[in-house]
Amino acid sequence: MDKVFIFDMDGVIINSEPMHEEIELAVASELGIKFDRENWEKYVGMRSRDMWESVKIERQLSFDVDNILTLADKRKVQYINTKQIEPINGIKELLETLTELDYRIGLASSSPKPFIEAVLNKFQISKFYDVVVSGDDIKEGKPAPDIYIEAARRLAVSPDVCFVLEDSENGIKAGNAAGMKTIGFKNPASGTLDLSEAAYQVRTIEEVLELI
Repeated sequence: MDKVFIFDMDGVIINSEPMHEEIELAVASELGIKFDRENWEKYVGMRSRDMWESVKIERQLSFDVDNILTLADKRKVQYINTKQIEPINGIKELLETLTELDYRIGLASSSPKPFIEAVLNKFQISKFYDVVVSGDDIKEGKPAPDIYIEAARRLAVSPDVCFVLEDSENGIKAGNAAGMKTIGFKNPASGTLDLSEAAYQVRTIEEVLELI
């Protein structure tokens, strides 16, 4: 039987949600776009492009989404490359254990490829992943299931054999829609997100091994 485990990245491997929020809101402010933190949590887990397109429509604003993405993405990679950052507690140990148990391992992140590569290289964990799917690789971002369906396709497995580890409501919805077994990681750094639709919930990465 196939054993497959697919990770989200932001809020699961790295506590990056606060960084995304800080940088994107700063860039928006510099470009004269008024957007506050009040409704930020509903966008957690989405691709930045999808988030800003939604903001543009919902608030009937006029701005160039590409300008925001170009500036923000550059700053995020620079942040990863220059700051002292560690992965979330237990992630390296979980990756090592899954490898020892002969799991095939995937990464499915809404972030753009350069940022994913910067994080994986920073933590020296690229070697653990059989496939990496970014938000650049799919048509519809989370909560649509595209990214997880693509990960399963690249791994040549049925979605229903895959565990998914997510920290956001949008990510859980995507994993469920793909027909996968979702694990919701209640990461305080990601905000008070509703993970009630997950098949399982954990408060620490160490708890994940009890589920597989």
